[in-house]
Amino acid sequence: MAINSDTTSGETSDEHAVVSMEDVEVHFDDSGLIERLFGEPRPVRAVDGVSLDVGEEDVVALVGESGCGKTTLGKTAMGLQKPTGGSVKYRGQDVWEAKNSRNPDIEYEEIRRSLQIVHQDPTSSMNPNLMVRSILADPLKRWRTDLGPEERESLIHGLLEKVGMTPASDYADRFPHQLSGGEKQRVALIRALFMSPDLILADEAVSALDVSLRVEMMDLMLELQEMFGTSYLFISHDLSNARYLAKQADGRIGIMYLGRLVEIGPVDEVLSNPKHPYTKVLMWATPILDPDVAAEATDQKMPIRNIDIPDPVDVPDGCNFHTRCPVARETCEREDPDLIEGDGTSKAACFREDPNHEYWDTALLD
Repeated sequence: MAINSDTTSGETSDEHAVVSMEDVEVHFDDSGLIERLFGEPRPVRAVDGVSLDVGEEDVVALVGESGCGKTTLGKTAMGLQKPTGGSVKYRGQDVWEAKNSRNPDIEYEEIRRSLQIVHQDPTSSMNPNLMVRSILADPLKRWRTDLGPEERESLIHGLLEKVGMTPASDYADRFPHQLSGGEKQRVALIRALFMSPDLILADEAVSALDVSLRVEMMDLMLELQEMFGTSYLFISHDLSNARYLAKQADGRIGIMYLGRLVEIGPVDEVLSNPKHPYTKVLMWATPILDPDVAAEATDQKMPIRNIDIPDPVDVPDGCNFHTRCPVARETCEREDPDLIEGDGTSKAACFREDPNHEYWDTALLD
């Protein structure tokens, strides 16, 4: 799989990236009416200074607790959410400048076609009155005008068979309510791929499926990636799902916490030697399928000081994880760490990755 060798970090260093985000911020006003009239605004920092590249045929899996900002970041990467700070570029073209400019280098319509999304529940994105044949024919009619009716039909049947929906002629004549959850997700994936996208956002795309179907769906995503040459930005609250997809694709896994990207790198490096304390928390909280390994893990102490997640409206000063971190020191209350590359290619937003930082000379927090 052709993954750019410069995409091991989260920083925007690759000018040939499909999507490049630099210092992206997405802040929402959570104030009520009375507060807006008489008080101070209460911004929610859904995304707070994230830089990330997604390259050609790349796979990046973002994982974190609910409310960490991963879905907002994903929508921002796809041009569906306008950032309040920073920039989002598609192949070097600023997405929002393209939308507001008369003569951009890349037209906004082309950007939207190239950036597609597969939701957790695909039902709402399908017209219940259309058969699968019509749902899949729509993008082909718009973007593949070179195809005639028979060629479209042949392509639709071929992809339905490829994803295991056989006989294809039977499934092509079904309506969405006649499909299972897994079958709907397959149709949604095919429809997205028929747009010939460069990047697909898979937002919790397998979390609603039975456990037995999740691996099958992720394997299918990677098989179709080989056929269409697309990239995936995969979002999940389940570390196991993110680990499986990213590892199979030789991609990267990114850990998000309170709007920040706190660790990113190759799967084996991040999960065999986690550098950020929050990554260790996620791993500790993820069920272990191997009974022998699980038995050993039961003796491990919970790697966290405080289980309460801070209010995103009132994010702690300094490192936003320091109120829960078991190795936080006084420096962590005052300074906010950037992503630091330690002894490998992964990066973590933790002062412990810098052996010369003043962190080591200050006292541990109680």
